[in-house]
Amino acid sequence: MKRICIGVLACLAVILFLAGAVILLRDAEHDEVIRRPESTEVSNAESGQDDASEESVTEGTEETESKEEAASETETDSSSESSSEEAEPLLVTVAEEPIENPYLEYFDQNEDMAAWLLIPDTKIDEPVMWTPGDENYYLNRNFKKKSDKNGCLILDTDSCLDPITTNQIIHGHNMKSGRMFGTLMKYEDPDYAKEHPYIYLYEKDICRKYEVMAVFRSQVYKKTDTVFKFYQFFQADTPEELEDFTSNVKKLSLYDTGVEPQFGDRFITLSTCAYHVANGRFVVVARECENLMYLEP
Repeated sequence: MKRICIGVLACLAVILFLAGAVILLRDAEHDEVIRRPESTEVSNAESGQDDASEESVTEGTEETESKEEAASETETDSSSESSSEEAEPLLVTVAEEPIENPYLEYFDQNEDMAAWLLIPDTKIDEPVMWTPGDENYYLNRNFKKKSDKNGCLILDTDSCLDPITTNQIIHGHNMKSGRMFGTLMKYEDPDYAKEHPYIYLYEKDICRKYEVMAVFRSQVYKKTDTVFKFYQFFQADTPEELEDFTSNVKKLSLYDTGVEPQFGDRFITLSTCAYHVANGRFVVVARECENLMYLEP
């Protein structure tokens, strides 16, 4: 009888043990089900999303995208402001020490002289004349106004140094002797351009320094020809106007000089006769890169 009772008690103990284990297992599973969403919420919170619903997640994504767009717009605005600052016209740099203009006496000798053009280590070292009333006056006259087949370098009537226009076009004869622009076509050789990259224009009070940007052959077209005419560009009041000029001259250029223009830059265009076509022209375009103010001694 005792053995039966002990057996029954043992069975009851086993049953109770198993029942307790089942209860603990259920509690553990229930606890795991509760904790998983908490873990997910923490993870989503770190990623900036809301796990409350799919709609909330979408709103969070839109907000993130909106912030990214705003950041992008800010960067764009900053870039635009930077470009705008870079696009401002070059400022005149006043020399710390008084500098004498080496061509000052020539301005006193002839009031028609607008500037002096110099390309170092070349034969191009000549006065530039400007006579708005008669652009061709110095076509066959020298600096002293005497008859001369060499003529003078002539600043185009539609160009102006005061107030300065965006582009200064200077015309000159292509003389076999090398006078005027007789050596300009040497710029067909890119190595020559590398050796002579800078052009200087001495005004009475300012020396302007230019770097060669484009070298090309062109021609004087008929009025009815709907093509790019380099000789009609003098002023760019908008970025689009400048882009039209610079993109066209760079397309025409015989080689890439690496000079990248931007709105606000100023240019000098040297033009001489060429004989590849009727009314042909050989052209060198340079971008202003530095100013120096000459001070009174």
